[in-house]
Amino acid sequence: MIVKNLIKFTAIAATALASIQATAADYQVDIKGAHAFINFKIKHLGYSWLTGRFNTFDGQFSWDEKNPNASQINIEIDTNSIDSNHAERDKHLRGEDFLNVKKFPKASFVSEKIEFSSPTEGTVTGTLTLHGVSKTISFPVEKLGEGKDPWGGYRAGFAGATTLKLADYGMTYNLGPASTHVELELLVEGIRK
Repeated sequence: MIVKNLIKFTAIAATALASIQATAADYQVDIKGAHAFINFKIKHLGYSWLTGRFNTFDGQFSWDEKNPNASQINIEIDTNSIDSNHAERDKHLRGEDFLNVKKFPKASFVSEKIEFSSPTEGTVTGTLTLHGVSKTISFPVEKLGEGKDPWGGYRAGFAGATTLKLADYGMTYNLGPASTHVELELLVEGIRK
């Protein structure tokens, strides 16, 4: 009897989980329309900020307003596309002192858990792989909005930011004590598939 009830419970739970996952819509990050950005900034000598972005990346996410905690996101970044608006500096950033793009041409983030504490605010936890190092990170995320677009599609947008210690990802080039961490900002607008 216990085994029969356990099998019945397992079947019900699996059906419920499948229905939850089925309601989440899949979105393609709008790279084509340039409505998504991965920006970074790092202090320069403690006097100002050096800013830049990654120009080439791709990604998808799933989103269901009725069950936001079932959401998922994955992003893949072409590290060679780093752009700090200075050719010589970008060459250095692509080299062995920093991103080493010949050895590590891709960086990625894959979510493991997303928890919303309100309709617009949540926390994303997942694995960031950068410079050949994979680490679990968590950062706040904000839902910016969702709805129909003028071209007959449906969109949803989110923003998130985190701070990374460069040495945690094997980048130990000495930039001075004010420049040990880099701030990353992810602005994502997706088109429902």
